[in-house]
Amino acid sequence: MAENDKQLEIRDVKCIRGERLLFTRLNFFCPLGTLVRVAGPNGTGKTSLLRLLVGLMPPQEGEILWGGTPIRKLKEDFWKELVYIGHLNGVKDDLTVRENLLINCDIGEHPISSEMADEALYKVGLKGFEEHYVRQLSQGQRRRVAMARLYASAHAKFWVLDEPFTALDAKGVENLANLIAQHVNNDGIVVFTTHQEVPIAASNAMKIDLTGGRWLGTHRH
Repeated sequence: MAENDKQLEIRDVKCIRGERLLFTRLNFFCPLGTLVRVAGPNGTGKTSLLRLLVGLMPPQEGEILWGGTPIRKLKEDFWKELVYIGHLNGVKDDLTVRENLLINCDIGEHPISSEMADEALYKVGLKGFEEHYVRQLSQGQRRRVAMARLYASAHAKFWVLDEPFTALDAKGVENLANLIAQHVNNDGIVVFTTHQEVPIAASNAMKIDLTGGRWLGTHRH
């Protein structure tokens, strides 16, 4: 896929969780170099939308495309373009900081060397913690282990981040906001949710407001 063909498109997407319609006929288009904030009250489907975008669940209707091709067809070719960090950190207490980063990058189709891992950990302020077990870390440090994947995966065009600033201190928030802006301004696409008002100096930004659907009751198809 040519570099200039990489783009995200959501066409008439409908999402139902349980008996609840979260959103329907959702459409938006993101060329390279776009920052997208997904906003809305709790329960309106922000996390569900992110899970749809990364292929963790299918939409009830509609299609999600990368470079004009449905992501369900691209599979590994799409995953190599993607970094997804959910609201939970996805780190294992019984592994070291370095081991967690190496394994998560490998699972995410972005394998790195130990040297690259240590450089990423340095950039998130975890130099000297490489051999510490994650169970020894604070919540803020655990979040930084998760976010270190971004420093190790700048080549992946599409980042999807669910509440990335949670548990970070002021300096960590600033550093991450700068990294996100740099990725977008270098022709990446970042879709994220946050409850915090964090300024991100991206050249092209948009906002998707989810206002919530309606309860479907017990009617089933």
